[in-house]
Amino acid sequence: MAADTTSLPVEYLFTISAPTRLAGILAGGPQGTRVVVEASSGSFEGPKLKGTIQGPGGDWVTLRANGTLRLDVRLMLQTDDGAAILMTYNGIGQPNGGPIRTTPLFETGDERYSWLNDLQAVATGSVADGTVTYEVYRLL
Repeated sequence: MAADTTSLPVEYLFTISAPTRLAGILAGGPQGTRVVVEASSGSFEGPKLKGTIQGPGGDWVTLRANGTLRLDVRLMLQTDDGAAILMTYNGIGQPNGGPIRTTPLFETGDERYSWLNDLQAVATGSVADGTVTYEVYRLL
């Protein structure tokens, strides 16, 4: 039987922040209105990794009929010690600057960060003043 509440064990990975820019709109598609949002710069920092976002990158948002946002994001991270890491995630955002919840995955060929390849992360975020910010956690 499922519990009504849970306390999932997590480990803080990093905080990531990126300025965003509207890149295009496809209105009235069969899935809803698509909004392409560029996120090709910014930074991330945590206890085990730190660096910048490298372009191109962004979010292919679907504006759903109920007002929520379905996110589809791809970002290239460059650590301060030269590793390239692809961060992809899907999630749901609430309208009018409400909270965002996502499930990041990572890919890298750099052995120093290969531990990222096999973990599932969760993140909580928000948008303010044209910048999106997430707190990213590893599920244990």
